Amino acid sequence: MDLSYTADEERFAREVREWLASMSERMPVGLGIDEEVAWGRRWQEKLARAGWVAIGWPEAYGGRGATPVHVAIYNTEYARSGAPQLINRVGINLAGPTLLAYGTSDQKSRWLPKILTAEELWCQLFSEPGAGSDLASLSTRAEKVEGGWLLTGQKIWTSYAQFADWGICLARSDLEAPKHKGISFFVVDMRSEGIEVRPLVQMTGDAEFNEVFLDRVFVCDDCLVAAPGEGWKVATTTLAHERGTSFAFKEEVLHESRLREMFELALVSGEIDLPSLADDLAQAFVNLLVLRCHNWRTLSQLARSVPPGPESSIVKLSWTEVTQQLSSVGLRVAGEGGTMQRQWLWSMAASIAGGTSEVQRTIIGERVLGLPRAPTAG
Repeated sequence: MDLSYTADEERFAREVREWLASMSERMPVGLGIDEEVAWGRRWQEKLARAGWVAIGWPEAYGGRGATPVHVAIYNTEYARSGAPQLINRVGINLAGPTLLAYGTSDQKSRWLPKILTAEELWCQLFSEPGAGSDLASLSTRAEKVEGGWLLTGQKIWTSYAQFADWGICLARSDLEAPKHKGISFFVVDMRSEGIEVRPLVQMTGDAEFNEVFLDRVFVCDDCLVAAPGEGWKVATTTLAHERGTSFAFKEEVLHESRLREMFELALVSGEIDLPSLADDLAQAFVNLLVLRCHNWRTLSQLARSVPPGPESSIVKLSWTEVTQQLSSVGLRVAGEGGTMQRQWLWSMAASIAGGTSEVQRTIIGERVLGLPRAPTAG
């Protein structure tokens, strides 16, 4: 495999770097979450108006029709520039690709343009208190009524639900069907009557996550994505993007920057001479290279028009391990307090968010390696 840029790719990387360099505005430090969201919406709208959001989407829906390689280059340059994460990343990385794959023409035209500009923010209503790792055991119900559905249940760990205009939601529409077959995929208006959002304070002190309660929330028929009972099939597309393609190259660059900072701090303090710390830094470097190889494999598949599949669990698992190890090394080098301690606290959730590491290993074993299912207890 030739990993060097072609002349066209080099030109594109330079165009991205120069444009991002011209956008000197950066998010002010110390904003509250309300101010952060408001600032993020303005920032994303600027990028969208210039055509620099979701560049891999078709031009008809506001993208550039960019190749997977160009998308990877853009994500790499964006992360390297230090620009803030886009505020509507659930919409861009999860809802958007899912609608492109399964949505009707009307649904795409209705929702995709406002996802790009952050005029409408999105959240993900998947996990439940009793259905996190085993998502297919969810109990939120969807009752068919004239003109639509009534949704009743509870969701949890919903990022930015208090600001969201729309949510992608899984609910059980057929109580008699096997658990993977009785689920439907809905788009929920988060301002609907019957929705209650309760913020959850994390150990970092932030309240990004929320509980969401749905009490007979009406969802019209044209907010059902695909056919009733096909929700699990639709959701696998969402989860594949969440665990693999949505963050891979960006996170790799951020980790490279963090590791470089750790090396520099260790050199200045003299701690680089401590064998145990030197070993940890070296192992972090090796793990980062492994993540890079997984990213290249994903990119080569996308370049051949192979959609993301269960292999995305390998990327997610590798990212989790790199994130937690780098954060632990960083805390050891930088000491407690400041941004590194916050990063370490946040990293503890990496083995849970987007599917636990145990679930990822099960997916890899069963669906990638073809191993037999583990026997059920009892």
